[in-house]
Amino acid sequence: MTSTFPDITISTERLVLRAFEEADLPELVEMMNDELCAAWTSVPTPYTEADGRDWVLRRAPAERLSGRGLVLAVTELLTQRLVGSVHIHHVDHRTGAAEIGYAVAPWARGEGYAAESVLAAARWLFGDQKFERLELRTAAANTASQQVALKVGCLSEGVLRNAAIVRSRTEDGGWTDLRTDVIVWGLLPEDLDDTDDPVDPDHGGAPRPL
Repeated sequence: MTSTFPDITISTERLVLRAFEEADLPELVEMMNDELCAAWTSVPTPYTEADGRDWVLRRAPAERLSGRGLVLAVTELLTQRLVGSVHIHHVDHRTGAAEIGYAVAPWARGEGYAAESVLAAARWLFGDQKFERLELRTAAANTASQQVALKVGCLSEGVLRNAAIVRSRTEDGGWTDLRTDVIVWGLLPEDLDDTDDPVDPDHGGAPRPL
């Protein structure tokens, strides 16, 4: 029988992590059309309402129900605005290991929301689900995402050479694909022992699909 994650809500001092809802669509589409989200993730560009609807209503729920992963919308506790998203994927229930990616809306950057949401998801995964390892992968040039990895307590474990594709703007305003090295960061339950709740700048996330 395939293991699945429960339909959960995680709360922090400033955030609520929950399943995506249809009402999130306008903010999700706006976020994913941002320059940094387009550059560091592999979502369609431009990101249409149809893309968002397919993600919210079909693909994200299927991740949880199939046991492949868990997708959480990250919202601001006070305003309920969509701050971003967290995606637990490449899940191995047998070994208790997974990878995490994230995206942050332009208006919410610089507030430490990425690190706060990743840390909340990691604490839940280690505590409630008894996982033993979480990976975060960052493009070599994505220094802001690397700062998030450090802030939540990850350790840099190595470089995967020429392992991913990111996007860069062309002179005519379009996009071109560039190959990049990827830094692998590892997080274990004991790494969280001395981790404080982070409030640091953040931009975008790892080059992973939403």
